Amino acid sequence: MRHDERTRSDVAGRTAEGMSTKDKMRCPKRFVTRELYRHLMNTDNTPNTTGSARAGS
Repeated sequence: MRHDERTRSDVAGRTAEGMSTKDKMRCPKRFVTRELYRHLMNTDNTPNTTGSARAGS
């Protein structure tokens, strides 16, 4: 949450929405889990490009 610019901007937006600190910490964890799952399931070895962290929100 300190170093990645995408995460920092996402957390700033969620702070503006009034989310609690615990909820703000859960969101990047979910995002990392989704990215890791997509990477592991990518069996054809092509690069996996994804949208922004908040694309579905």
